[in-house]
Amino acid sequence: MTDHPQWGQATLAIRTGHQRTAEGEHSEPIFPTSSFVFDSAQEAAARFSGDEPGNIYSRFTNPTVAVFEQRLAAMEGGESCVATASGMAAILATCMGLLEHGDHIVSSRSIFGSTNILFSKYLERFGITTTYVDLKEAAAWNEAIRPNTRMLFLETPSNPMTEVGDIAALSVIAHQSNAILVVDNCFCTPVLQRPLELGADVVVHSATKYIDGQGRCMGGAVVGDKQLVGEEVYGVLRTAGPTMSAFNAWVFLKGLETLQLRMRQHCENAQKLAGWLERHPRIEHVYYPGLDSHPQKALMQQQQTAAGGILSFEPVGGQQAAWRIMDNQQLMSITANLGDTKTTITHPGSTTHARLTDEERVVAGITPGLVRIGVGLENVEDLIADLDVALKK
Repeated sequence: MTDHPQWGQATLAIRTGHQRTAEGEHSEPIFPTSSFVFDSAQEAAARFSGDEPGNIYSRFTNPTVAVFEQRLAAMEGGESCVATASGMAAILATCMGLLEHGDHIVSSRSIFGSTNILFSKYLERFGITTTYVDLKEAAAWNEAIRPNTRMLFLETPSNPMTEVGDIAALSVIAHQSNAILVVDNCFCTPVLQRPLELGADVVVHSATKYIDGQGRCMGGAVVGDKQLVGEEVYGVLRTAGPTMSAFNAWVFLKGLETLQLRMRQHCENAQKLAGWLERHPRIEHVYYPGLDSHPQKALMQQQQTAAGGILSFEPVGGQQAAWRIMDNQQLMSITANLGDTKTTITHPGSTTHARLTDEERVVAGITPGLVRIGVGLENVEDLIADLDVALKK
């Protein structure tokens, strides 16, 4: 089947990339093989040299993984996609492929805890330094630029505070400084936000989250142009091997087929739950970009089609109250994952961001009482009733 450039998102998510084999299968096949056989020594040599396209070894060429890569690239509006073993592997491969000793990163301080540790602890060992700034303050990003700055990195909305960064404005700052802009689009997926259209150079994903949608598999992806991603990041994958398995790629393909429908319901449920929490007398503050009280709601509406499925809140009573709420509710899964059909609830200060210092958590706005909810696809009335009982206790 020939892909059509004017297809809508739902069609791209279902039809892109699959070239039927001689068996005439309707669903994309899984190729659980480590290597591929060549017709001749000459063909093997041509494949390895790059003179002839085709499969070589599943560390870096697998037909099932390739369909996932083509499909996600089409949905993001990118030229190339490299699939990886996890979302953190996607970020690591991006940094290894595009940075070198002596380079400098300017990063939002409102990022996933493991990304912070990767930048501050591990990349620094190899001579790559990072300056952290307020996601919302363009002036702070400008002031942090150095002559050796080569990358600006952000999540938007951020985890777990749901702050929104101005992708278009930051792309201008990056390109004026001869740097690239990398956006973690995990919370939105291309259904809600397409950073490349707003000026970003590279988009990274944790496919483990919404792309899977049912908490089954680990995976990540990097999307961008043919040079940055198709050559440099791909080169890291080929050599270092943070590889996505064929089975996981097949699961993600099935996830993409329903992504648009699921994201619509995630957003609708989250909007209703956030509004209910904001009106509750035992809740001090709710962080959700779809609320009028969110300071970046207007910006969110400019660059997203909906506010997403993640919200955070602070109950009256700090950490003790937060833990009691989590322990007394019955419906939500206490787990650090998100983007699942099942609603998840977690305490970021003691889990996802526990490896940060106390000072780093304070600067990032992660208070002892903060609770994050990844709103799932259950009846939202049931989620509200369950939380109401927990809050009363």
